[in-house]
Amino acid sequence: MTKNILLCCILAVACAVAVASDPAPLQDFCVADLNSQVLVNGFACLDPKLVTADNFSLSGLDMPGNVSNPQGSAITPATVGQIPGLNTLGISLVRIDYAPWGVVSPHTHPRASEILVVIEGTLLVGFVTSNPDNKLITKVLQKGDVFVFPEGLIHFQQNVGYGNAFSFSGLSSQNPGVVLVPDTVFGSTPQIATDVLAKAFQVDKAIVDQIEAKF
Repeated sequence: MTKNILLCCILAVACAVAVASDPAPLQDFCVADLNSQVLVNGFACLDPKLVTADNFSLSGLDMPGNVSNPQGSAITPATVGQIPGLNTLGISLVRIDYAPWGVVSPHTHPRASEILVVIEGTLLVGFVTSNPDNKLITKVLQKGDVFVFPEGLIHFQQNVGYGNAFSFSGLSSQNPGVVLVPDTVFGSTPQIATDVLAKAFQVDKAIVDQIEAKF
């Protein structure tokens, strides 16, 4: 009897682990009601009777983004915020434009892996594995090349050509999120204590103050 109970417990745990992932949609679609006050993991569904083709489409990804900024890059998203029909589907897209030598700062997507394809230009891309190895995996990509960034790992892109470049990235979440490392570390509100950052980066406090002043 005890063995049977133990076996049932093991099977129950195994089944729970097997289904511990994002749930599949239980209907044809769940167009996000971006104005709903209902708080759920994602967005509440719009009444299907009100859904139109516009809820599943977006125009403008053929237009370059404005790269006249200190980073020299621009992100044009096509996530659930722009295409409500992506709600519960687990995918999204972004266009990334780069000025010559422009960069997308080291960052992570906490909820998505990313697959990038270069449409125009030459990009240096890479990601860093987690502790303790912290190994840099990097490659120079040409037009038509594809690169994958695993979920949650810090990664970056830089245009290493002399002309403008752009790429498209597919992401495995309707809302992948982005954590820009410099902004997060030095531009938080309120700021992380200078003593903490000086100790972490092994630099003088004055250097931390100078960096924080730029955010």
